[in-house]
Amino acid sequence: MSEPLPFEKLIAIDELLTEEERMVRDSVRRFVRERYLPSAGEWFAKEEFPTHLIPEIANMGLLGGGLQGYGCAGMGAVMYGLALNELEYGDSGLRSFASVQGSLVMYPISAFGSEEQKLRFLPKMATGELIGCFGLTEPDSGSDPGSMTTRAKKDGDDYILNGTKFWITSSPISHVALVWAKVDDGGVESIRAFLVERGMPGFETPTIHGKMSLRASPTGEIVLTDVRVPARNMLPGVEGLKGPLACLTQARFGIAMGALGAARACLDTVVSYTNLRVQFGTTISSKQLVQKQIADMATDLATGTLTWMHFARLKEKNGSISPVQVSLCKRNNCKVALDIARKSRGLLGGNGILLEYPVIRHMLNLESVYTYEGTNEVHELILGGALTGKYAF
Repeated sequence: MSEPLPFEKLIAIDELLTEEERMVRDSVRRFVRERYLPSAGEWFAKEEFPTHLIPEIANMGLLGGGLQGYGCAGMGAVMYGLALNELEYGDSGLRSFASVQGSLVMYPISAFGSEEQKLRFLPKMATGELIGCFGLTEPDSGSDPGSMTTRAKKDGDDYILNGTKFWITSSPISHVALVWAKVDDGGVESIRAFLVERGMPGFETPTIHGKMSLRASPTGEIVLTDVRVPARNMLPGVEGLKGPLACLTQARFGIAMGALGAARACLDTVVSYTNLRVQFGTTISSKQLVQKQIADMATDLATGTLTWMHFARLKEKNGSISPVQVSLCKRNNCKVALDIARKSRGLLGGNGILLEYPVIRHMLNLESVYTYEGTNEVHELILGGALTGKYAF
């Protein structure tokens, strides 16, 4: 009998990383295991997000970690992805908070905002003093964002916004919402982004209760009723759907690595549990059917991790990768993570439904991760269209 082989040793991932990348990963890992995991099940059960940990997350440079300047850490794609992977080892809600703040709010301000907007928002968002949310999805507008009904009407030096956004991560705790709305400018309709700030009359963010997934993530609505937003709060550098789609591309790539953190937590739990669980006079880890499932899970996890690493290094080299490549990673890795979580739940038997173990929490969370930032089917159509040259949208 020998010692279990850690997954990271199996794929020799440390050989692919710089010393600084390993240091950041290990720092986030300590934070998650010492500060988050001891209460993770309780926060999930109570539908609570640990807002008191936000300053610690910010101090590690994880809010807007992939951005340059304005107080942001300027991490490379690999370093930032490793950090998200560790956050999601704790909980998808924890990683979602960082992803939304960095990729969906700070990124568009950095990429499309005015210098005044960057100076006003980015430094305080990097420190966690300001929390943001991203308002694109509506009750009747999900995979088809072009069908949104939220409107912005010019009125002097302001815009008047009306509409409702739904399934908005961090909206109940946000100080600013980046809202996408249709503007009718002289008979020409376009989609523009507005920074709607807490305290503006008519801006409300009710919480969505009763979720059975991402329970430790603050999810709500954005309700806009004749909200007067100064024209200086409109992002000047983008219009049309290319704006929100660019933001989603940024977020999806981080999610693709983050989701594998949840899968790795499930695999670690299964190996530990099956090595201790005795049935028919021996540990169940010695049974062939159990070992086959563990081998399948590790192989799929390795494939997803190394595929993501390849594209992350390519992104660092070239400055970007294509949305199709991002869809490949997001679709595969979220599917892999959910499959691993489901198999892990089965291998834990009845104990697999207890919050004492992280598996059921990850399995339920991954049902949302599988769907958001582009459903699995949307990514299938993106890939299928690119490979055949015939788009089905």
